[in-house]
Amino acid sequence: MNHNGELGDFLRSRRARLRPENAGAAFGGGARRVPGLRREEVAHLAGVSTDYYARLEQGRHPHVSETVLEAVARALRLDDTERGYLFELARPRTPGRSRPVRAPRVRQPVHQMLDVLDDVSPAVVLNHRSDVLGANHLAKALITDFDALPYRDRNLARFVLLHPAARDLYTDWGRVAETFVAGLRLAAGRHPDDRVLNELVGELSIKVPEFSNWWAGHRVDQCAHGTQRLDHPVVGELTLSYETLALPADPDQSIVLYTTEPGSASAETLRLLASWTTPANTPEAAPSQAPSN
Repeated sequence: MNHNGELGDFLRSRRARLRPENAGAAFGGGARRVPGLRREEVAHLAGVSTDYYARLEQGRHPHVSETVLEAVARALRLDDTERGYLFELARPRTPGRSRPVRAPRVRQPVHQMLDVLDDVSPAVVLNHRSDVLGANHLAKALITDFDALPYRDRNLARFVLLHPAARDLYTDWGRVAETFVAGLRLAAGRHPDDRVLNELVGELSIKVPEFSNWWAGHRVDQCAHGTQRLDHPVVGELTLSYETLALPADPDQSIVLYTTEPGSASAETLRLLASWTTPANTPEAAPSQAPSN
């Protein structure tokens, strides 16, 4: 990832979405050649010179103070996720050495937690790339049996964006898929030297027609919580909320829990799925080895 180019593209995309009337200051009217604020208007709001801000957008300002970045973030009305992404892109980078790809390990107590939740909540363990590092039986029945997939395909973003079954499973597939793209963009800003992540982004850009437009929109999202509507091939329609819980002892791992509103039709549907899905009825796939390089 070219961080200078990404920084400029991100700033331009955030500037384009901010309308003058919502910018907190009065600017002159008249015809505008570009949507949103002009460079000089952002510079005015941030308290820097137009030339300085122009060089920042053009990637010609490699060392930017936190004070200036904070001012630009306020001027562009960035949320906390976008602000963090801005700081990541503006941080000076040194070329990283390529490291072997090793299989992430999920601690046994985390696996036990997934098992405890099996009759209550579908749950998966993900890393920053959305690799599925672990999943309970209910999650496998709800989404797909990740253990039965080839190792490189055990990725939730890859499943949502590439697997034909996902377009039928997610009622709002476009919204869900675009959110996963926003999560991948955030991860790419934080991990620019991640070869596997970069390869995934490249593959998706080729194979998913909608991907390029979503990626060019520069939306970033932690995918920390939200709702999803599913049309499950066995139990039918249900609406779930998901929450992402960080694992402090494993900084690159988090648990995603899916829940339903108590007493709702979706809660009854999920109970039906749980009763149908038991370890005895769900054959375990033989463990696959991760690639050694």
